[in-house]
Amino acid sequence: MELSTLLLTILAASICLYYFVLRKLSYFEQLKIPHVKPVPLLGNMAPFIFQRTSHMEHVQRIYNLFSNAKYFGLYDFITPTFVIRDPDLISTIAIKKFDNFCDHNNFLNETLEPMVSKSLFDLKGDHWREMRKLLSPSFTSSKMKMMFGLISQCAENFADFVITKSGNTGETYDMKDILGRYANDAVATCAFGISVDSFKHPNNEFYLLAKKAMTFDNWMAFKFFLHKNFPTLAKLLNLKMFGLKIENFFKDIVSNTVKVRDEKGIVRPDMIQLMMETRNKDSGPEFDIDEMTAQAFVFFLAGFDSLSTAMCFVTNEVGVNPDIQSKLREEIDDVVRQTNGKPTYEAINRMKYLDAVINETLRLYPPGTFIDRKCVKETELPPATSDGEPVMIKPGDNIWFPAYSLHRDPKYYPQPDKFDPERFLNNDVDNLVYMPFGIGPRICIGNRFALMETKIMLFYLLWHCDLEPDVKTANPIVLTKKSFAMLPDKGFWLKLRTRESKTPGTQSSGQRVEGQ
Repeated sequence: MELSTLLLTILAASICLYYFVLRKLSYFEQLKIPHVKPVPLLGNMAPFIFQRTSHMEHVQRIYNLFSNAKYFGLYDFITPTFVIRDPDLISTIAIKKFDNFCDHNNFLNETLEPMVSKSLFDLKGDHWREMRKLLSPSFTSSKMKMMFGLISQCAENFADFVITKSGNTGETYDMKDILGRYANDAVATCAFGISVDSFKHPNNEFYLLAKKAMTFDNWMAFKFFLHKNFPTLAKLLNLKMFGLKIENFFKDIVSNTVKVRDEKGIVRPDMIQLMMETRNKDSGPEFDIDEMTAQAFVFFLAGFDSLSTAMCFVTNEVGVNPDIQSKLREEIDDVVRQTNGKPTYEAINRMKYLDAVINETLRLYPPGTFIDRKCVKETELPPATSDGEPVMIKPGDNIWFPAYSLHRDPKYYPQPDKFDPERFLNNDVDNLVYMPFGIGPRICIGNRFALMETKIMLFYLLWHCDLEPDVKTANPIVLTKKSFAMLPDKGFWLKLRTRESKTPGTQSSGQRVEGQ
């Protein structure tokens, strides 16, 4: 009898699950929105799951199927997602009607990851607005200028390491490793006020824990997949993305930083300082150590992994395009001469070709291949096609802006797969279809920091080194099919060789004049 009851329970649960999934996977058919027919559980993601294509190229292929639609439906496994491909509609949702679409989807479980779930990315509604308002002054021009010297020191350490190791014969590097060390040091000093040299001390705890937290191996990818698509199951299995050791390490750093600054009256131009200052205000939010840690930790993770990957794409494109490298170096050498070997914040910010090279890289390889929003207020969308009808989108519905696909659409970018920085010098780019850091009020708060860090790195590297392809260098880049992250299948490899230039501010061997 007990066995019969168990079998009936399993059967009933299976039927309920079947109809739950079936109802979800018929969502766009009911709304008469263009879409690709899904398969159970996998939705439209089967080609990616079975490693026949990369995630972003798979979305791009579906994007191209509906060239006459303002938007189309995509099943992110069993989650129906509205993918908006019309720039004007993107602007309406992201800017004009922002209050109706002000939240992101949570990628982590609040119970399992209490620290990270308090980060600016995961916060919602008024709490997000308060935190955004508080943190925004961390990234003003004046604060960027104050951080410039800190980041430049990290770039000098990076250049010293390459010059010493490479010499005139050159050395082949795993760029993800050495640029990860540079990014680690820059964000450590700017977010936590901690001076780290990961080139002289490659096994420092800060770098090793950051690398462990962001090593996107198969196990990490599986956990991310469950958190994103089956959060209840991830919670039942108690699957944490970040271990307690990592959480405690960063919490201890923030606690000790706050304590030392209070005791010694230390003031630095970083986000911890801004959050500390809320304690002395009569109005507005006051943030505890957990919230301070959450903001600094997520800023660190983004600055360490996403930014180092973006810098890898930049150096790879410069390395395999010698004509572009030559033109960029001319601009760098001009600035070195004008500043007598002591580049300033203003001088680097005025470099138009450096800007163009970085912007073009971010077009081809945006850090966020898609930008997500969640509907919080019922809103009517216009018809998806000329013969369609308006659609009412409801609270909880998911939206994507397909940045990677838009950036490679020939309608907006002639020869979209060509690396051509000139397009950013000729004012040919529409900002509505260029969104490497997002769009609207929820655009990445650290985008100016990311651009400055990348500019400084590329400036110092090309000032002192030649970038050359190696036999292991990916050209053209083939994206991996094994990860949600946008990475080349064979990694980032370049040969770096010390320059023999006699530009003012450098010696003939490529070494810098002492005292910079």
